[in-house]
Amino acid sequence: MVARLVIAAPSSGAGKTTVATGLMAAFAGRGLAVSPHKVGPDYIDPGYHALATGRPGRNLDSYMCGTGLVAPLFAHGARGCDLAVVEGVMGLYDGAADQGELASTAQVSKLLKAPVVLVVDASSQSRSVAALVHGFASWDPEVRIGGVILNKVATDRHEHLLREALGESGVPVLGVLRRAPAVATPSRHLGLVPVAERQAAAVAAVAAQAEQVRAGCDLEALLALARSAPELSAEPWSAGSAEAGTPGGAAGSGAGIGSGGGAGGAGVRRPVVAVAGGAAFTFSYAEHTELLTAAGAEVVTFDPLRDEELPEGTSGLVIGGGFPEMYGEALSANEPLRKAVSVLAASGAPVAAECAGLLYLARSLDGNPMCGVLDADARMSERLTLGYRDAVAVSDSVLAPAGARMRGHEFHRTVIEPGAGELPAWGLRQPERRVEGFVRRGVHASYVHTHWAGAPGVASRFVEHCAGGPVT
Repeated sequence: MVARLVIAAPSSGAGKTTVATGLMAAFAGRGLAVSPHKVGPDYIDPGYHALATGRPGRNLDSYMCGTGLVAPLFAHGARGCDLAVVEGVMGLYDGAADQGELASTAQVSKLLKAPVVLVVDASSQSRSVAALVHGFASWDPEVRIGGVILNKVATDRHEHLLREALGESGVPVLGVLRRAPAVATPSRHLGLVPVAERQAAAVAAVAAQAEQVRAGCDLEALLALARSAPELSAEPWSAGSAEAGTPGGAAGSGAGIGSGGGAGGAGVRRPVVAVAGGAAFTFSYAEHTELLTAAGAEVVTFDPLRDEELPEGTSGLVIGGGFPEMYGEALSANEPLRKAVSVLAASGAPVAAECAGLLYLARSLDGNPMCGVLDADARMSERLTLGYRDAVAVSDSVLAPAGARMRGHEFHRTVIEPGAGELPAWGLRQPERRVEGFVRRGVHASYVHTHWAGAPGVASRFVEHCAGGPVT
């Protein structure tokens, strides 16, 4: 039994991240062990959640991982905690396009049996707020909206009008927050600026958010609401069980892909898998490292902006998402590491690259030389590519055999030319049919972000390639 709240809003931009992060920090400041979660594929908000709680921010994505894994992944992250705070995505009832409630905050709240706190931007309304809240509270009777936090309230008079209107709604006001520049977090082309790029400023912003929430919210009422959540019957997800194919790691949205046997048993050297980190590569799911470790790898993080060599003994490389376009010159200037990556890839070693990793492996990025592993060039674009993807592996690779199905997500403002190699990585079905990405020897590079918890066996397949063992 874990006390839990879902922080949602009628739409994006209402202040969910500020409120959720502030609540996490405020409750952690009281000495509670707080488990932070984020609905959907967002990588940036969990960084602020981790800063607020001292625990890894974890995603709950019913599209990429399947509805059956939402509660187990939640239970895994919240194990041993006093309270879990789940930040929603977009508007409460918004989810995957043309998929009904799938991947929406509302669906996740129902899967977790968790009460919802609705954050409302009240800056341009007074009595109408009651109609808005009534509509959201009555739309789906299975979604329990337990309270409202009013954000961006201008004056005491404004607050009085809002409270008076909501007094007839039956939904209690659990907090009122004034406009506060100190809590703001800067944004750019893909959302908030990640914590890793503004560590000191991010610490100050989270502290300000916690103070604002302490001053404006009824923390006792919010904690009581969280504790009113019923018992959740869910076996916590386990990376070890997932790789072994046992019930604790039950399959999500994708089919089992690898042999599940892992590598590095008793007396066997654990292959070193280097995972890119630092300010340029901040997009990753905590479960990926856990899965790689469970599959038998020794996972070592390196920073392509600073480290001139790959970790000693590297036999496989994982380069996730991030913002290489913001650090093109610095990444290019680290020529020793670029050459080391190129040499490793040329040797046939397994390399898994997603989005930012794809750009780093290209010949160039905005004219700056990159690793040159791929015969392709990348550049910034005005066009935003965003959305969930149903993917089918076109070519056998270190991640999946040809024909394997996975679900993923694209989120970028760059383009790479050509968009696919002679052996493409994925065939995509929506929003239009196309192939994309590159498979070349041990390299699998693509714009599509995947969540390996939703496709059991990916980590084992990758690690077995790193160890030089058989893969079926």
